[in-house]
Amino acid sequence: MSVSASSPSPTSTPKSPVRRSSAVARRSLFAALALVAALALGACGDSHTKVTGGTYAGESGANAPYLDVGPLVYEVQISRELNPYDEEDSSYLVGLTPAQRRLAPGEEWFGVFLQVYNNTEAPHLAAPAQTLIIADTQKNVYTPILPDATNPFAYRAGVVPAKSRIPVLNSVASFGPTQGALLLYKISIVSLDNRPLTLTLVDPLNPANTASAELDV
Repeated sequence: MSVSASSPSPTSTPKSPVRRSSAVARRSLFAALALVAALALGACGDSHTKVTGGTYAGESGANAPYLDVGPLVYEVQISRELNPYDEEDSSYLVGLTPAQRRLAPGEEWFGVFLQVYNNTEAPHLAAPAQTLIIADTQKNVYTPILPDATNPFAYRAGVVPAKSRIPVLNSVASFGPTQGALLLYKISIVSLDNRPLTLTLVDPLNPANTASAELDV
């Protein structure tokens, strides 16, 4: 006697647990990939965020901010009072005329050591030293004293080549204790009580582009 078995209806065929697991896995994978892509795009946006203000928090050990001024990026390495009778500090005062070396009563030397980065594929002009002013909270303003070419630490503005920096790598300043180019100021001692001192940076080709950093003293 033969027995005939009826074929189950296509609509009644149960789904395989393996197929269901595969479908869930694919959906989870697509969701994970979408999340990674979104995070990557967010990170790209953050890396191109322009920074135009910050505090040099030397006492807290935090890094100084990278400040975007036009196409160039500026960073204060350190800022401090200078002692002309100190062996290291006296080297920062080389190249001054007798008139420049003379301090008025109540004045002292103050140094800001700066690095400038050109991370672009084209040369760009750095801010002239005379435009890099310091101001205290009472609006006393100080402009840099410019040593002559015999001072190897002094900040020299000009065109910064593509993928280059100030001070130039392998220069005396880049190997110095601060690894920055020196901006040299005569400031009134009373300004040390009118803190914070603020350094202002201006794009030489577009004065509307500025940045500022509060300096450590």
